[in-house]
Amino acid sequence: MSELPFYLAAFGLALGTLIVVHELGHYLAARWCGVKVLRFSVGFGKVIWQRRFGADGTEWALSIFPLGGYVKMLDEREGDVDTTELHRAFNRQTVGKRSIIVAAGPLANFLLAILLYWGVFMVGSNELLPILGQPTASSPAAIAQIHGGEQVRSIDGEPVATWNDLRWQVLHKAVDQESTVLEVINAQGEIALRRLYLAAASEQGWEGDALERLGLRFYRPDLPAVIGKLAEGGAGQRAGLQQGDLVLAIDDKAITHWHELVITIRQAGGRSLRLHLQRNGQNFAVDVVPDVFSERGQQIGRIGVAVAESAETQRELRTHVSYGFFEAGQKALRETWDKSVFSLVMLGKMLTGEVSWKNLSGPVTIADYAGQSARLGLDYYVKFMALISISLGVLNLLPIPVLDGGHLMYHMLEAIRRKPLSERVMAIGQQFGLAVLFTLMAFAFFNDLTRLFGG
Repeated sequence: MSELPFYLAAFGLALGTLIVVHELGHYLAARWCGVKVLRFSVGFGKVIWQRRFGADGTEWALSIFPLGGYVKMLDEREGDVDTTELHRAFNRQTVGKRSIIVAAGPLANFLLAILLYWGVFMVGSNELLPILGQPTASSPAAIAQIHGGEQVRSIDGEPVATWNDLRWQVLHKAVDQESTVLEVINAQGEIALRRLYLAAASEQGWEGDALERLGLRFYRPDLPAVIGKLAEGGAGQRAGLQQGDLVLAIDDKAITHWHELVITIRQAGGRSLRLHLQRNGQNFAVDVVPDVFSERGQQIGRIGVAVAESAETQRELRTHVSYGFFEAGQKALRETWDKSVFSLVMLGKMLTGEVSWKNLSGPVTIADYAGQSARLGLDYYVKFMALISISLGVLNLLPIPVLDGGHLMYHMLEAIRRKPLSERVMAIGQQFGLAVLFTLMAFAFFNDLTRLFGG
């Protein structure tokens, strides 16, 4: 529970930023096209705060339901319009101008993602090297003769610099390829090619960890169970653990490596554990109750501590990755494009049944990821915001009435027919769109609750 305020704050900041950027896209495009904006609202429903300012006296508001927002424009279909302002009504604009205004919201989200990625790539971050651990027996990685300690240099000829690069490229290729070729190098400097078959990634409708099913896991050296950083307010800090403490045992189980400590705590959930420690040559014990988190439908325990890595270990496992101004911009554009296309492909596979609907996430899961990424550092949080901004842009461009994509579909039909659709057809479309949207929301909330309670 102590994590809840932090997670909610991280979620609120991310969601608020993305909503404001999206609606600003609509607002600025409307102003550019000469349309009068009556209200700019963050949230839906009853207005709980509002102020008027600007040349048109636009009402800037916060509304009671925060999961979204809207820009209300002057429109004859929603009320009487003074004859002197008819030229500023949304419905009086050309199809082209109306389409620009509608499309500007999702485009603003894509632009935000590009700028966020651009900044992160320029500043750089400390990333895990793409070093592979020993694969599980009979896994595709084991069949490909991958060995623990090998570092991936490229995948199908595309350079791989970090573990995140490896994860993304493998998932991306698993969508439409049967296999991929990994170029690896071992500690002796020997280079080899490993053909990895990818069918296992999509088993169970892509649920869970696809890389784990392929047998690809990060290399973890046998580090001693010495505590490094402690999360502020975490279970470890609350119990009095300190940096440099050596964990000798948990309950009656001896602990010799950090990995054993992690596994034991994860499996404990919220059950109290007795940690036997050594600090400054003195042995003693403390009781710790791990905080409980949901991960891929399972309840796991965490105490908010990180391993103490030596400088040598840091050099062996991590690298600082950064790019110049133009290279970072190119990479940001490609990252945004690739993730947008990947999102659309996965949505399409959900419709055909190739991808499980259990992969659909709602606000609870997103809030959890927001908090986790914020805990890991600013660069992780910014990348999380960029990814959610892309998802928001893609979702809003789907041809579903009530979404921006639905309005663009209406405009396209209007351009083909050379006249607007009838009010009856649009009303039926709105009802259909709301039904689809509520169904998606129901699936997302159900998945959230399933993950939360481990169903």
